Amino acid sequence: MQILKLLREPRSAASVARELELPRQRVTYHVRALEKSGLLRNVGERRRGNFVEQLVQATARYYLSAPHALGGLAPTLDAAQDRFSSAYLVGMVAEAIRDVATLRERASDAGKKLATFSLDTEVRFSCAEDQNAFAEELATCVAHLVNKYDDHETDGGRSFRFILAGYPATGHSHTETDNDD
Repeated sequence: MQILKLLREPRSAASVARELELPRQRVTYHVRALEKSGLLRNVGERRRGNFVEQLVQATARYYLSAPHALGGLAPTLDAAQDRFSSAYLVGMVAEAIRDVATLRERASDAGKKLATFSLDTEVRFSCAEDQNAFAEELATCVAHLVNKYDDHETDGGRSFRFILAGYPATGHSHTETDNDD
C-alpha cells in the first residue's frame, strides 16, 4: 500500500526504496509484482548517472478489491433470492464497482473525464410503515422520471445506469458526493 501511495506520481523503484528506507531489491521485487498484477504501469525512463531508471506509476488513484477478483466467491445478482435481499444489494454494488472501474479506465485511456452522479443521504424513519411508504413513493418518483427522460429513439443518446439502494445506517455519515472524475 505504501508503494502504491508513493507511486501516484511517476517514480523509480530506487526512489521509492529511499523514501521507505528499504533495500532497493526488496522494493523492486514488489514493484514488479504490482506491475504484473496491473496495479502499476511503466510510464517512461530517465537517465541517472551511468544507468537508465524505469519510471512507474500507479494505474489508479484509489483502489478497492474488485468483487470479480474473488472468482466463484464473488457476489452476483444470480445468487440473490429477491431484490429486497442483502445478497441482491451486494451483487448489484459489485456489478457497479466492476462497471465503473472499466469505464474509468476507458475514460483515462481516451484522455476524458467520466461523467458520474452520486447521491448519498440518510433518512430516519419513526416506524416500519413509514419506511415502506417512503420506498414506495421513491420507486414511484423514479419511475415517473425514467418515463419522462428515457429516450431510446434519439441516435447518439447516452445511457446511464442508476442504482438506488437502502440499508440500515451504520452510524457513519457519508453525505459528500465524489464527482472528481
